[in-house]
Amino acid sequence: MGIQDIIEGKKQWRAHMARVKALPPDYQIVYKEIQKYFFKVGPVGLDDGSLLSDIVDFFEQGVADGKGVLELIGNDVAVFADGLIKDSPTYADIYQESISGKPGKAEK
Repeated sequence: MGIQDIIEGKKQWRAHMARVKALPPDYQIVYKEIQKYFFKVGPVGLDDGSLLSDIVDFFEQGVADGKGVLELIGNDVAVFADGLIKDSPTYADIYQESISGKPGKAEK
């Protein structure tokens, strides 16, 4: 990863966060809680940023339709977030597999 990649990544992240800041306050709170949850749980697919971007798209559509954020996701943010990553491996899953005692490269 070169300097240009880092600069481009920062530009994309800032543009993404500008979109989040343009959402109504209740949407921003829920988005930040989902983001915090994902950073803690660590879904592997989070690296490319498309999951978080898709959530912002979904929220922007909800705002355009005049819906409240809880109408879109329900009352439990964690359940909604889990539903988005239910089929995605997490870094914790990968770690558990690596220490589960299955023969790996070091044991062969």
